[in-house]
Amino acid sequence: MPTYSRREFAKLALASVPAAALLSVAQPFAGAEPLLAKPNSKYGGVQLGLNVPYSFGSGLMTGDEILAACVKLGLSAVELRTQPVEAFLGAPPAVTSPKNAIVPAAALARAEEIKKWRLSAPMERAKEFRAKYESAGVKIDIVKVDGIFKMSDAELDYAFTLAKTLGARAISSEISKSDEELKRVGSFADRHQLLVGYHGHAATTPEHWETAFSFAKFNGANVDIGHFLAGNNISPEAFIAKHHARIAHIHIKDRKRNNGPNAPFGEGETPIKEVLRLIRDNKWNIQATIEFEYKVPAGSDRMTEIARALKYCRDALV
Repeated sequence: MPTYSRREFAKLALASVPAAALLSVAQPFAGAEPLLAKPNSKYGGVQLGLNVPYSFGSGLMTGDEILAACVKLGLSAVELRTQPVEAFLGAPPAVTSPKNAIVPAAALARAEEIKKWRLSAPMERAKEFRAKYESAGVKIDIVKVDGIFKMSDAELDYAFTLAKTLGARAISSEISKSDEELKRVGSFADRHQLLVGYHGHAATTPEHWETAFSFAKFNGANVDIGHFLAGNNISPEAFIAKHHARIAHIHIKDRKRNNGPNAPFGEGETPIKEVLRLIRDNKWNIQATIEFEYKVPAGSDRMTEIARALKYCRDALV
């Protein structure tokens, strides 16, 4: 696969989306407002979102590039990683560089540079970032914080404050295997009264999340329903129903049982439609966040497939 700059990627991605595919997502009903109107991806009371910029395949996209792609897809909510926000705030490369750019020997100095910048970050500018998204009709519902368990106390306060300033109702992070780490981050979640949705992979069991729940009132879950099915070989419906108040959002992808591969929506064994309708029928405040991970089929492209995934979810709800 060729390597593109972030701006080349954004231009190619946006240009590659067929108008008909976008129209079917953004304008599902007769008489809908024009495509350039504010997006709306809330169907049957369920907010559909997208994990960005991860799902676009480029960690170097700017906040503006991400926003343009979301609006064109008709998305009105996102789970947004902190990197594009911190780049907007003027963070040095040490903060926003991809993880694979880290030289191990320089890790300690890099961590100190990141900490120093974060403790003096211009939080007022985060309000500008939020306003730009909300003006375009896209809500930053979840903020994904990488490396949260390695943060100092002051940085944890910064991360929660940043998420709240962006208008998020939850933070997301990979789940830790350490009880002490889950207790520590949970204590900050309780102090800030902001839910942390811990993301699980195929190896994450229901008991792992339940242990995290026991440590703090605002310790929650980001249930990846594809990983849940693939690793536990059972539907996530019962777990979601039991713990819905603790679930900030779900990740939607289609996988097969027994650690099977990712597949285009509708071609795996994950009960995507059933889970979406469960959330809809119970009116739970759980964002249904698409996380695009399957291999793009020959003759298609990533943006077209995201549009198809959105349509698949929408059709399940309306």
